[in-house]
Amino acid sequence: MDFLVIVNNKLQVVHSCTVFAGCSVACKVSWTDLQALCRRARVTCVDLAVTKSNFNDYEVEYIADYIKTNGKEYFFVKWKGYPESENTWEPRKNLKCPKLLRLFKSDLDAAIRRQKKRPRTEDTVELDQKSVGYLVHKGKQRQALWRWETQINKSNRHKGRIYVQNEVDLEGPPRDFTYIEDYRVGEGVQVTTAALGCECKDCYNHPVAGCCPGLSQHRLAYTDTGLVRVRPGQPIYECNSCCRCGPDCINRVVQNGIQYDLCIFRTDNGRGWGVRTLERIKRNSFVMEYLGEIITTEEAEKRGEAYDSQGATYLFDLDYVEDVFTVDAAFYGNVSHFVNHSCEPNLQVYNVFIDNLDERLPRIALFANRYIKAGEELTFDYKMQIDPVDAESSKMDFSLAALEGPSRKRMRVECKCGVESCRKYLF
Repeated sequence: MDFLVIVNNKLQVVHSCTVFAGCSVACKVSWTDLQALCRRARVTCVDLAVTKSNFNDYEVEYIADYIKTNGKEYFFVKWKGYPESENTWEPRKNLKCPKLLRLFKSDLDAAIRRQKKRPRTEDTVELDQKSVGYLVHKGKQRQALWRWETQINKSNRHKGRIYVQNEVDLEGPPRDFTYIEDYRVGEGVQVTTAALGCECKDCYNHPVAGCCPGLSQHRLAYTDTGLVRVRPGQPIYECNSCCRCGPDCINRVVQNGIQYDLCIFRTDNGRGWGVRTLERIKRNSFVMEYLGEIITTEEAEKRGEAYDSQGATYLFDLDYVEDVFTVDAAFYGNVSHFVNHSCEPNLQVYNVFIDNLDERLPRIALFANRYIKAGEELTFDYKMQIDPVDAESSKMDFSLAALEGPSRKRMRVECKCGVESCRKYLF
């Protein structure tokens, strides 16, 4: 943990292992809030980029009210790092935050539409208390979503960035959910690491003994551009941490993580959150993993009883060879937690093995099954089954459905995917 200390009216950031004479206090505010607090206290800090020359720089946190008189606009500003009691009215010329002003304009339009008493002219606008409350709530919501977005991307180890957007309602970040970058291993589950790897220097052009896929009596799953080329249902064996090949090996795709910018967004038809791509995605490209907590099927059965009343669909059976383990993404997961179901999905599920070669514990990877346009929502079929075209794919027939324990019946959940071939119910 880092600590903050003031020396000669200057703030210094020191590590907990540093021995420093005097009092030190652990920092419990965000980096940007700390910058504002330092400016307010007239304290310089190299680490925070706070100098005497920018003491008077202030950052708008959100806009809490608006008035227009004789064509002149004034904004009631909540300043970052300052309490609401120090909000001030400012003319537009004092605000250097074009992105925030654009978003506020849409919020203002929504607030005016909600007012019973509309402005008489375009030159005069005054909001009632209910509309002001809406703007404050919306401003705080945006800040919460931005903080969550920053937190998600701060821990990312992959190329693609995750954005968060809600232009539908006042729902903030999900409660009781922790964003993770790898599987969380639950009680009673043991994950082993591969002890051997391939000896290849070029796994694509000159594989030794068939590389990692060949050692498992399978073919290389990817083309030279990283597109999956094996049938759905066939396993993918990627090179692991024991292999001689480097991180740029063509047989390392899923382990490199998300490569596209994606957006978690609020849907406008009652489906909660969803995920859309902000970039074009080629057919057969890897998009994301389905991450969560790996638990035993016995534990999944217990949790499933509690989830049934909510129509939850976060339990994903890992029954590639045996129905022993389940991934629960209800409380721990990544962006895949927010991907909605569709009866005509654009994502296909594959079982992938990397460092762990236990066939009972495959990694669940989602690949594009067709070309996906920028801005299009990403979906997969919660009841997906694979046609048994060969012995391998027949193992996978029921592994992709949400948990349906033999001892109970699931509550019927209406499907809202909206496609012509919709099955009407998820379960």
